[in-house]
Amino acid sequence: METKKLYYLDSLMRDFSATVLSCEEAKGGYAVTLDQTAFYPEGGGQPSDHGVLGGVNVLDAHEKDGVITHLCDAPLSVGTKVQGTLNWALRFDHMQQHSGEHICSGLICEKFHCDNVGFHMGADVTTIDFNADISWDELLEIEARANQYIYENHAIDIHFYRGAELDAVEYRSKKALEGDVRIVSFPGADCCACCGTHVVQSGQVGIVKFLSCQKFRDGVRIELLCGERAYRYLSKTWEQNLKIAQTLSAKQKETFAAVDRLNGELGALKLRCAKLEDTSFAQIAAQNAGKGDVLLFEEEMSPDSVRKLCDAVAQVCSGRCAVFAGTDGAWKYAMGQLDGDLRELTKALNTTLNGRGGGKPFFVQGSVSASREEIEMFFA
Repeated sequence: METKKLYYLDSLMRDFSATVLSCEEAKGGYAVTLDQTAFYPEGGGQPSDHGVLGGVNVLDAHEKDGVITHLCDAPLSVGTKVQGTLNWALRFDHMQQHSGEHICSGLICEKFHCDNVGFHMGADVTTIDFNADISWDELLEIEARANQYIYENHAIDIHFYRGAELDAVEYRSKKALEGDVRIVSFPGADCCACCGTHVVQSGQVGIVKFLSCQKFRDGVRIELLCGERAYRYLSKTWEQNLKIAQTLSAKQKETFAAVDRLNGELGALKLRCAKLEDTSFAQIAAQNAGKGDVLLFEEEMSPDSVRKLCDAVAQVCSGRCAVFAGTDGAWKYAMGQLDGDLRELTKALNTTLNGRGGGKPFFVQGSVSASREEIEMFFA
């Protein structure tokens, strides 16, 4: 006996009553079937509903051969009447994401004469794949049109069609369909065969916001947010931008210019520091010219700076140069010796000083977890 799908009769239904037809122990809980349900089962790119059924939690729902199985965290007695309550925040979020996806997909497919070849509603973002090359600027035009459509608050039309009636309907679908086909129409934006749950008016979607557009296979993959998800994302972004503006003493609409200016200043400082560092390294190298094996300890430096200092000293010391930069317990190191072979020494160093690293026979880099005294004893 197929399960009566109450979510198709009223997508805004939050509570319902039903009779338990079966209950069997299953992986992760108990598989429960009902005579009717408002819990949407996973399918068509949309996750399943969650909620409470007869006082136990519904963790998942799936459909097979018209029968919807609810995965519950406790058993229910067969034949009893139970009350079901949806996690409405989750369901309405799914409705917003799915309806927003339809509006955007319809507008994109119409403009670029392409197909929606992939759809996934994740816990964080929704992704849609299209077999067309779409630029970010073109996508932003679609975003503006989609939001205008939402603001106009169009009524959504959903009907089942079959046979000649279905043949007379122009709708999006990736494959030929037979029998009763559910057609979801967003007049003026999209008409598509779909089994998911949707809002009643386009205004309930609230807002759509595209996040990214990346090359994917023969087209693009788009990330978007709709409704409350988009609101939360934009609110968080606004909060971050406010903090940036306050930190840079800039107006909120001028943070990019402030950051760009700061990057320019930082670049100039980095260049000046690099020149000063080169001068300092040259002086250290001159002080160690001809001294043979040299062991140097420096304050925290980048791996590249450690390498540069070691190379400068190794060129003139007539022996092996080992540079350690950092503090006790955490040192970056570089060792170099002209025409030398440091492989055995490096292996012993890493073993003795709890280190890791390597490189060429005559130059190696890595890190160790040891004290300065332990390093000095190793080289002594």
